[in-house]
Amino acid sequence: MRRMGNRSERPRTLDEQPAEVRKLCSALLDGLRSVCGGDLFALYLYGAMTFRESEVVQDIDFHVILRGPPSPGGVSEIRRLHEALAAEYPGLGEELDGYYILLEDARRPEPPKHQVIPDLRDASWALHRAHMLAGYCIVMHGPEPREVLPAPTWRELDQGLQRERDYVERHLERYPDYCVLNLCRIMKSYAERDVVVSKRSAAHWARERYPAWAALPRAALRSYAKKASAEQRRLLRSRIADFHHFACEKITESRRRRDGESSS
Repeated sequence: MRRMGNRSERPRTLDEQPAEVRKLCSALLDGLRSVCGGDLFALYLYGAMTFRESEVVQDIDFHVILRGPPSPGGVSEIRRLHEALAAEYPGLGEELDGYYILLEDARRPEPPKHQVIPDLRDASWALHRAHMLAGYCIVMHGPEPREVLPAPTWRELDQGLQRERDYVERHLERYPDYCVLNLCRIMKSYAERDVVVSKRSAAHWARERYPAWAALPRAALRSYAKKASAEQRRLLRSRIADFHHFACEKITESRRRRDGESSS
């Protein structure tokens, strides 16, 4: 198991994860080896678990790369594997948030088709590749991502960030804490032209850059960690729409500024 890394802050390795996370990820790999056999090309973990500043790991983000498409029976076995892991590891085992994609698709920039869930594609493929290629990836099986994945262009990243913003807009009332944190992450990504950002670091960045809004990212972090007070939960519900409007204005300003700099 190898870790890529090319940034000043060292990403968190598998050995540095909590015992429950290590056991779950190892069980996932063992299960995939059994179910997929020689078709298993790679298993990459990424997301919050790889960021050293992350306080909470809500789910396990991953990509499984397969050499060939699974048969209908193979799809059923993969689904049974996930059911078994959810039962064996209550809580986190139910939050294995991943994509099963083909190797030929992994080598392309277009959003790859999920091989287990019909009609689903990885709409954030460019963003996921950016994280993995930047070193925020735990290689459980297979070659390093840079040997497989194409580097995303800024245009692809911009499209991915806009899809993220669209998702937030549709879920403001349902997931106000997640939406606040993701809006902070999108703002920071545009402001610094770097999409490899954790929710926690983006929230701290937004608190410092926009002190008038500092209470909202703080409340979102507390809520995301399931530690929010009743007052903080009320604040999130009452101000999420206003913060969304503010964040979208800042995102638009950053996009226009970057476009102007690129054309000059």
